[in-house]
Amino acid sequence: MLQLAAIIVLGILAQWVAWRTKVPSILPLILIGLLVGPISTYFTPDGCKWIMPQEVAGSNCSFLFPGQLLFYFVSLAIGIILFEGGLTLKRSEIKGIGGSIGKLISVGSLITFLGAGLAAHYIMGLPWDISFLFGGLIIVTGPTVIAPILRNVPLKKSVANILKWEGILIDPIGALAAVLVYDFIITSGHDFTSHALLAFGKILVIGFAVGIAIGYLLYWLIKNDKIPHYLLNVVTLAFVLAVFVGSDLLVHESGLLSVVVMGMVMGNLDVPHLKEILDFKESLAVLLISILFILLSANITIEHLELLLDWRVLILFLVVILIIRPLGVFASTTGSDLTNNDKLYISWVGPRGIVAAGIASLFGIKLLQQGVPGSEYITPLVFMIVLGTVLLNATTARMMARILKVTQDSSEGVMIIGAHQASRLIAKYLQDNNTHVVLLDSNVSNIKNAQKMGLEAFTANVYTDVLEDNIALTDVGYLMAMTGSTDVNNFVCNKYQKTYGEQGNFRLISSDEMKKAPEDISEMSLFSPKDDYINLIEAARDYPNMHEIEITDKDHFVKIMEQINDIDQSIPIFILNPDGKFNMIPANFENVEIEPGSKLAYLGKEMEG
Repeated sequence: MLQLAAIIVLGILAQWVAWRTKVPSILPLILIGLLVGPISTYFTPDGCKWIMPQEVAGSNCSFLFPGQLLFYFVSLAIGIILFEGGLTLKRSEIKGIGGSIGKLISVGSLITFLGAGLAAHYIMGLPWDISFLFGGLIIVTGPTVIAPILRNVPLKKSVANILKWEGILIDPIGALAAVLVYDFIITSGHDFTSHALLAFGKILVIGFAVGIAIGYLLYWLIKNDKIPHYLLNVVTLAFVLAVFVGSDLLVHESGLLSVVVMGMVMGNLDVPHLKEILDFKESLAVLLISILFILLSANITIEHLELLLDWRVLILFLVVILIIRPLGVFASTTGSDLTNNDKLYISWVGPRGIVAAGIASLFGIKLLQQGVPGSEYITPLVFMIVLGTVLLNATTARMMARILKVTQDSSEGVMIIGAHQASRLIAKYLQDNNTHVVLLDSNVSNIKNAQKMGLEAFTANVYTDVLEDNIALTDVGYLMAMTGSTDVNNFVCNKYQKTYGEQGNFRLISSDEMKKAPEDISEMSLFSPKDDYINLIEAARDYPNMHEIEITDKDHFVKIMEQINDIDQSIPIFILNPDGKFNMIPANFENVEIEPGSKLAYLGKEMEG
């Protein structure tokens, strides 16, 4: 009981440490696992681990999981994690990401798979099947390890986007590749005959068939309200476990493939309450990952760690990060608009993630039990790649960005809180003028309407830390709080002004401020001294268009502002400078600087003449 409680407490502690230090959570999790596992044997009189997941033959140490229970727990946990990963893989995102990212997850993955496999065989002397399993496992660069790095380095948007989407999309793809290679190993028995190919084919057929069929079945049940809302999350969890076990009973080792495919199917259907399912699965995944990686790290033996003292291991690590990764990146970005420095930075930042370490441990346990030659290297080698790349990238990402000059000159993106009709019209205008804009709202309907307009938008609760964790906001320098709640607007400005208000931190004028003289209104207040949320919404409803008017000088600007303020349902929004950049218009607009050739953008009723 003590060991089990300690794993949960230490796992959550590691997650908190990762949050505070802004490093990938996998780093403290694995380090704690190694400390309470193999390293602790140096400090105990009987040589027992502080936490011992499995029984060791001839040992009197207390352990957690007798027999096959650890293997079963790891299998089910990895299945749940992979299902959650599959839910995030959208077909529409793959279509819209462009050439470089598409090639990175296809050509780049293939180069990593083949290159790492050849390197493991010729450098480490591993059998071909184990070598290519290693190659499949280190394809993955998951979002959980990329996100903390991107949040702390102000990268150019093009570079940050490529790293972000590669991490998101390659997670299930890499997992799928590793599962397929493993399935081929266990079906071939080192004898690549027609029987082995037939067994491998059965895994593919059953894995895809069960995953697709049950994915559609669960979608139909949810769509037609056959599952009560309060049971939605737990029923989905039960389906995942049932698919994993049921598929495995039909054809041995097809369970992981089935849950990945099931997640992909549901992620690409219009499943009601999908975000709630994702939130539940994310919370469950955090708990499982916390437990899983302390267990798996603790299960590594001193003998496994001693395998890493071989000088060939260092050569393999250097080949992976200095040759194979750059080769994949440069081959995938040929003909793109990226500079050589951009490509070098993307090549440098390629930390391996949680899925790689988890599946490596699972497969290592299975293959060791089956006595497959060379399988003792799988878990320690992959853990070495994971820890090495995470440590390297977490400590050098900012420095390398400065050396290669791939950081943003300034943050010019705009974040708008509130995705109502007026916000959508303003965001569309900004986007059409080559400004990156992101809309956030807790109203799902508003977000869907924004996305239909081709705008970047997502649901978010501003009272949580979700904004600070979002990679898409790394280039945001302007914050516009435009909700109908004065309290929410003030909260957003106060909480996020340092994070996202580098260029300006603004909110709608309140009804109380409308009663004040313009010079007494806060500098954060937007647009005009007479237009609050209600006026803005009414103008957008009755006259849903943005207009522009030329401005010659400061006096001309003040005159036009007075004319617009005299027109009911016309609201000044921005000043568009000749260089394409814009300035916010505060409620007290007397001190706004005007460049010759600027334009005034306003919303609502068009001015006559």
